[in-house]
This record gives sequence, structure tokens and C-alpha cells, in this order.
Amino acid sequence: MLRPERMSKVSVTGSKRVIDDVIETVHSLNLLDLSDYDGSWEGFEGGRSLESAAETNEQLVTVRALESTLGIEDSDAGQTRIVDREELTAELPALRERINDLDDQRSELETQMREIDEEIDAVEPFAQLGLDLDLLGGYDSLAVLVGQGDRDAIAAALNDEAAINRFEIFSGGDTQAIFAQPADDHEATSELIADAIVGVEFTTLSVPDADDSPEQYVADLEGQRETVAAELGEVEAELETVKAESAGFLLAAEEYLTIEAQKKEAPLSFATTTNAFVAEGWIPTARYDELEAALDSEVDGPVDVDEIERAQFKSNGETHVEQHGGADAAETATDGGEVVADGSGTVTMADDGPPVVQGNTSAAKPFQVLIDAFSRPKYSEFDPTVLVFLTFPVMFGFMIGDVGYGVLYMLIGYVLYTRFDASGLQSMGGVAMWAGGFTALFGVLYDEVFGLHPFAEPMPEYLGLGFLTLHKGLKPYYAEWALAWFFVSILVGVVHLNMGYLLSFIEDVNLHGLKDAVFESGSWLLMLNGVWAFVLSDLFRAQKPDFLFTVFNEGSDAAVALGFNGFSETVGLIGGAAFLVGAVLLGLGEPMEIPEVLNPLVNALSYTRLAAVLLAKAGTAFAVNLIVFGAYFNGGNFHFIFTGSELSQLQAEGAEIMFAGLTTGGTTGLIVGALVLLVGHAVVLALGVTSAGLQAVRLEYVEFFGKFYEGGGRQYIPFGYDRTHTTTDKNSS
Repeated sequence: MLRPERMSKVSVTGSKRVIDDVIETVHSLNLLDLSDYDGSWEGFEGGRSLESAAETNEQLVTVRALESTLGIEDSDAGQTRIVDREELTAELPALRERINDLDDQRSELETQMREIDEEIDAVEPFAQLGLDLDLLGGYDSLAVLVGQGDRDAIAAALNDEAAINRFEIFSGGDTQAIFAQPADDHEATSELIADAIVGVEFTTLSVPDADDSPEQYVADLEGQRETVAAELGEVEAELETVKAESAGFLLAAEEYLTIEAQKKEAPLSFATTTNAFVAEGWIPTARYDELEAALDSEVDGPVDVDEIERAQFKSNGETHVEQHGGADAAETATDGGEVVADGSGTVTMADDGPPVVQGNTSAAKPFQVLIDAFSRPKYSEFDPTVLVFLTFPVMFGFMIGDVGYGVLYMLIGYVLYTRFDASGLQSMGGVAMWAGGFTALFGVLYDEVFGLHPFAEPMPEYLGLGFLTLHKGLKPYYAEWALAWFFVSILVGVVHLNMGYLLSFIEDVNLHGLKDAVFESGSWLLMLNGVWAFVLSDLFRAQKPDFLFTVFNEGSDAAVALGFNGFSETVGLIGGAAFLVGAVLLGLGEPMEIPEVLNPLVNALSYTRLAAVLLAKAGTAFAVNLIVFGAYFNGGNFHFIFTGSELSQLQAEGAEIMFAGLTTGGTTGLIVGALVLLVGHAVVLALGVTSAGLQAVRLEYVEFFGKFYEGGGRQYIPFGYDRTHTTTDKNSS
């Protein structure tokens, strides 16, 4: 699980007369991640697409265009069906002509609709004037200009214009119709008015060419629009009919043509001679025999399969390659020729690293979405998916720790996992269900349901696990628990960081040997454990926070009486010495990293964000409940008030009321309180993702991954296709 599947590079060499059969067989296995020929072999050239590849791609483009025109989606498909070249040749041209004709009609009608709407919008300002459209033009002795602007400013500008004898302005809202009589030596044109008001903010409107009133003109346009809309509806209904009739065929045709295009373009990755070809690619090592057996049984002719490389796991970003049996494929009988490699003894057409197939269990698999969001693991490094699966839900659940929120997270995750087809959403659903499960589990231990303690006794007591009852530390009576959680967070950080450094140490041993591993990773292990052994020891105890030695000791300041009062001074001295030895080793191995020697201390302290989010989320939920229900203080604890009668009784008894609460204020208070309760806890639920979720992810990415993980692996993309709309089984259609 911590390593991807072992990969092997294989070579398939054969005569060109069997290239079609080889491609068909390899494609049906959906197994071989093809390598592209880099052109480095003397006597070889890159392959060419098979016959009719251009026609296939042209048909594929046509089918996809028709699907886009009809708005066809995968959900529109019916039963799987068999599609062949003859059926496509017979049906596709007529279907394309019919769909394109209807689409052209639709486009033309939509254009008409758009033009009519634009005309209606353009004539609306004229309706405010109360003048027929034919009155707004056609005069010999009057200049007319219609537009939008300020009437007073226009009138002032026209009064000052000597070229105009008289004018009249008809107004309707912001629309102004200006009629002006020019002086004797000027023509009656709209430019006369425009020149006169050039200093006024004015937008000119074009007068529609019509004799009716604006209202009648709009009515006529709306009648035209209704006619065009009816025609458009008929065309769209016919397109829907065509969609229902042809969706299954087009989706199947697209899949068939996609598969055919893959097969016909596969030789572009091959190295070829006049009579032979060589194809290479990566497959899971465990499935090599399956590939060899399939080619032996399905291909009737000269073809040779060899495992030429078996990639080993190394951590330097490269892969160690060992030659495996059959690597000498330099000579393969063909139709009158030989396949000759570059003389190296191993036919390797491209220096490409192995792709990554993450071999995680079904439970851990959803957490690959968190790994891929950072970066896919390289083949040469550990895959941290299973470690994130073991740590992320625990950290998330620890920070939220509430049965109510946990159940809601699980429900949200279940919906994402079961109701969506997108693999990313399904994976997030799986993560949410695991995180919600641990949130509910910690909620039982904390005895919390939406921030409340609903039962007379803590929930662990009912389960016979009273010794596991935990407290978040908000209540004054349990204040020492808050400090305890900060201590626990640091210990979690030390353990988590140790895991990262140990993985790095193992990789360094595999790559460079024990000596370099001690310098490069062992030094950090010594410094991490040494500095914290020193911090938790009695050495210089007066200079250290008291809670480190009290929260798990005995007495009133202890959250849990474990008797831990710090390590002895001897342990502190050993820890300090280990830290110094680690620093010296780091300086010898990686001198440039000496300024970072305090990272083991700082990185572990970074995990205190777990306790901080725990208290912040608990405090937010408490605040919501306090506003809604109110609370009083008694016996060193806060207690919520749920009814008005309870409040009255407490006031009569002289109880210390912190806040009366909305629900104690009658019917109105109950309604407002219910709204505040729903909205408030919805906000807390969302904050669980944005605070607890992001903080847990940050600890994984920054603190943990930074010790051993880089990422940057290549996805395994086998040559093949997972059919969903087509089948080769004549009995299944």
C-alpha cells in the first residue's frame, strides 16, 4: 500500500502485416501505457496512422458537433449497442443533414427574435412622448431630433443659437423630441439642432420607419414575435424528437469512432521500418503474462513480446532498471527483414519513467483525492495515501468532536458518494464519511451533540466506558483539559513527524546506504526526539511551562491522573546530547540546512493548532447555544436554560444568570431562537470544513509530506477504452 504497483516496460515487435491484429489485441486488454518513439534509432522512423484515420477523425468531429447541437449528454443513452462502419456510412449523412437543417432554421428564427426584441426596446422611449412616429420626421421647413437628455439644458442651448428662429420640445420622461425652425439661411436638418446642443449631454435616438403610434408599432412587433416564437417552438420540438431518436446512436457512434481513432493513430507512437514495427510501453509487472498470452493466441503471425525493463523503487526521482529475460529483441523475423535496435542489447525507444498505479485498499482509496490535490506520488517514492487515511479523519474528528455534526458530515458524504458520477466528488464523499465517523466517535467521548450534553450521564458511561470520558475544557471546572489538549497535540505532532522522518530514512537507506541515511534523515530523527526529550524533562524546569508537568500528573491541576511529572534530568541530558549529535550530523551531511536545526521544535508546536481549533469550534457552538437557550453558573460549570419557567425558578433562587436566552422570551423568542439555532449550527458545520479540514490538510501537506514526499508522478493511461455505450457482444444489445 505504501508503494505503487510494480511496473515493467515491455516491447512488442512484429511484422507490419500483423500490426492491425496486434493493435486490436493490445487495445482490447486496456493494459499497455504506450511510450512514444523518440527517433533515436538508426534505420527506424516514426510510424504513420493506419488507413482511413482521417475519415474516422472527420466522422468523430461530425458526431460530436451533432451531439453538441442537440445537447446530448451521457444520461441520454439507452442500452448498449453494436455499431459498425456500414451503419455509420448508411445513417450518419442523412442524420447530419436533418439536424443541420433544423439547426439552421433554429438559428435563423432566433436571429429574427433577437432583431424584433431589439426593435421593441428601441421604440419604447418613443411611447413616452405620446406622438405618432410619422410626426417625428418628413418636414421641409422643420428640423427634428429625438433623443434623451435634460430638457432645461437643451432649451438653454437652443435659446442661444442664432441659426434657429423658434423651437418646441415635447417631453416624455427622459426622452425629448425637438422641433426647430431654422433661420432663413439654414437648412432644416437634424444636424442644425445637434450642432446647437453640442455642449449638452444628449443621446440621439433613431426614429423607427413607421406611420403608427408607438403603442401600435410595438403591438405589431409583438405579434410578429409570437409568430416567430411559435415557429421556433415547432423547430425545437422537432429537434427534441430527433434527440430522443438518435441520442443512443450518436453516443454509441462517438464511442465507436473514438476507439477506432485510438487504434488507427496508435502507430504514431511506434518505431517502424519498411516491413516491421516496434511498440513499447509500461504495464503492471503482475500482468505481463496476460499480455504475452493474449498476443500469442490472437495474432497469427510473427510477433515477439519481451519484458525489457523492471522498474525498482528508488527515492532519487529516477528508477533503477534491471534487465529482465528476453531483453535482446534486436532480431525478430519479419516479412523479409530484421528489426535492429541501437546495439545496446535492450530495445528502448524512449527514456520515459514508469507511470504510477496507486495500489490502495477500497477504504483508503477515497483519500487519493487529497494526495492528488497535492501531487501524484512519483513511482520512486512512498505513496502516503494509507497514512493520510489513518491520520486525517482522526485529527478532524478530534477537532470537531460532536455526534450531531459527525452524523451530518456522514450524510453529506453519503450523498456525494452515491448521487454523483464524478470520481472527485465521490472521493470527497468517502473522505467526508470517514471524517464524520470519527467526529461522531469523538463526540461520544466528549459527550456532545451540537454542543449540548443531552443525557444525565456522559455517553461513555452508558457504554460501560466511563474511563474514556473526555472534556473539551471550555467549562471552568474542566479548564485543565484545554491545556491537556495542547500537550496532546504536541505529542501527536512528534509521532506524526517521526513517521515522516522514518519514511525518509528508509528511502535514503535504499538509495544511498546507511551512512548517508544517518546524515540526511537520521540527524532529523535525533534532533526531533532529542529536543522534545529535553523539553519534557526536569532539566531547567523553571524555564518551561508548568502545564507540561501538571496536566497528566496527580492533583487538582491534572486533567487525567497519569502520574507524569516530566522525564528525569538524565533523560533531559541524553535528549540534549542527541539533539547536538543530530545537528552535527546534519552539518556534515547537509551544511546548508544548519539554520533549520530548530525545525523539529517548531514543526511539533505547529500541531497545537489541533487544540486551538478544538477550543474555537467548541466555543462557537457554545456561543450559539448560549444565545438561544441562555445559561447560569453553578458548581464550577455552565448550565443551559431551556424554558421560561426554568428561568423564573432560577431567578427566584438567586442563581447566577449568565444570559437569559431567546427561548425563555415567549413565542417570539422561540421562533427567533429556532432560526438562530439553525443558522448558527449551520455556520459551525461549515467552519468545521474551513477550519478543521484545512488545518488537518495543512499538517499533512506541510509538516508531514515535507519530510519525505515530493510528488510529480505520471498517471497510468493504458491504451484502450472502457466501453459504456457500445458492446462487441451481439447478445447484449
